[in-house]
Amino acid sequence: MRKELNQMVGTIPEVADAAALKETFWLNGKQQAGGEKTIKEVSREQVKDASDRLLRFAPYLKMAFPELEETDGIIESRLCEINGMKEWLNREYHAGIKGRLLLKRDSDLPVSGSVKARGGIYEVLKYAEELALEAGMLRETDDYSILMRPEFLEFYSRHTIQVGSTGNLGMSIGIMSAKLGFHVIVHMSADAKQWKKDLLRSRGVEVIEYADDYCMAVEQGRKNSDADPMSYFVDDENSKNLFLGYSVAGERLQAQLKEQKIAVDEEHPLFVYIPCGIGGAPGGITYGLKQIFGDHVHCFFTEPVQACCMMLGMATGLHDGVSVSDFDIDGRTDADGLAVGRPSAFVGRIMEPVLGGIATIRDGRLYDLMRGLLAEEDIFIEPSSCAGFGALICPDDLAEYAKKWGLTDRMEQASHIVWATGGCMVPEETRETYLKTGLSE
Repeated sequence: MRKELNQMVGTIPEVADAAALKETFWLNGKQQAGGEKTIKEVSREQVKDASDRLLRFAPYLKMAFPELEETDGIIESRLCEINGMKEWLNREYHAGIKGRLLLKRDSDLPVSGSVKARGGIYEVLKYAEELALEAGMLRETDDYSILMRPEFLEFYSRHTIQVGSTGNLGMSIGIMSAKLGFHVIVHMSADAKQWKKDLLRSRGVEVIEYADDYCMAVEQGRKNSDADPMSYFVDDENSKNLFLGYSVAGERLQAQLKEQKIAVDEEHPLFVYIPCGIGGAPGGITYGLKQIFGDHVHCFFTEPVQACCMMLGMATGLHDGVSVSDFDIDGRTDADGLAVGRPSAFVGRIMEPVLGGIATIRDGRLYDLMRGLLAEEDIFIEPSSCAGFGALICPDDLAEYAKKWGLTDRMEQASHIVWATGGCMVPEETRETYLKTGLSE
């Protein structure tokens, strides 16, 4: 394996740059027109099923979380234009952005404050529904607000839900599971921020801390859950349910674009930029968008230089067969939500025919972008969330991509969406620390 990897470092420039801890941009050579039609692992019908399930749970969610009263139990975020940030990026980073720049504010998603509120909460709800249906306590035609009744809390308390996390997924799983009444255990890696552990414990969640990385937290969580017949493990490395929960974002975004009269068609391409850790959230969102917009949407991931596992997995074609440690990269990054050493076994292969490319970004830039967004738009998102801007500040690479797909003369009419993945639950003290980090660089 080491010899094979060394050959790849020598023959794939992006892999060589990644191994040398350089910021780089990899264009996916396996992307193809109509690529979403070749994906067999998941289907459009399954995304519809996930969407319908979330609607069934809306009456319960509306009662369980007062912040969802306004949206009738639908967990969704705003889409807003950020012209000031566009001008700042063009001025400070020579980004050369044409068309519109928008921010999808999953950083403000209700309940758990990050994109993980989509997939994480969905998987917990699906499991809760399955248990109650099997026990004869619930029918799909019921008003799901009955889940607030004491007998459901008692029923779910006999069951355990476990997950391994660097932070945000654990937050969504923990908060939702505890609200339903489950005993919930979140296995957290060394990268996880203390405030996230503290918040979970304040909600009645059992948090087990590890001095090792994300992969070890997942491995231990899986072993712990497998040993308990009443335990369910949310497997971030392989979960189709997580993926489908994220995929529902496609139809939600379509409705928002329509409401704002933003066209997405052959003459008006849509570019979407999403931070990437293990790949579940950005992969699911990309799949959902491709199912709706096809070749008119172009999706890109961004990873930290120190944790570029998805790029290495896809660029080498080995996917979860490689880890950043195989390239002597330590995986340590301030972008805790993206601090993953090995990519999803499930997502990378699905992304092969549809993903535009992957950029990497160093930690220092994340803080600069965070301060820029706050100064220009009065919007705070956490550092790992700022990775979404990473591909946008690589204008030459994006121009090469546009040329390859015949989009050069349409970029004036393009819309660019940066997917902000977390931030609204960051404590004020931690925000202040973030805002001062790296100012001397």
